[in-house]
Amino acid sequence: MKKSLKLSIISLLSLGGAVLMSTFRNAAALSVQDGAEAARADGMPYNLIGPEGVFTQVTNTVLYIVGIVSVIMLIYGGLRYVISGGDSKKVTDAKNTILYAIIGLIISILAFAIVNFVINAITGESDTAANTDHLDNQTTSEQQ
Repeated sequence: MKKSLKLSIISLLSLGGAVLMSTFRNAAALSVQDGAEAARADGMPYNLIGPEGVFTQVTNTVLYIVGIVSVIMLIYGGLRYVISGGDSKKVTDAKNTILYAIIGLIISILAFAIVNFVINAITGESDTAANTDHLDNQTTSEQQ
């Protein structure tokens, strides 16, 4: 009795697992873009992610501004260093300004690369100039 009950429970669980796996296999075929389109409400922008998406444009603009501010602070720190006149406190302050500007510049470059990598991974698109140049060279060589 116990063996047959255990066997029937195991078989029911196996059958349920097989049904769930087939259901999830069909659901996994959808992309992130399909899910975003399914959740889009009326009046919401159509292209939220992707190379021309709203998210990409906003993050790239913010990262460009951070990069510009870092370069300006780097120049400002260099000027402070030049005009410090040998005063140790002014030299230290100028060096700290240069150091923090360089750190900010590195962080903004890495953030730009990470954001673009993640967006390209989500959308499955690659929008680099190297890929398009390679394709252009391939088509011109095939034409000749």
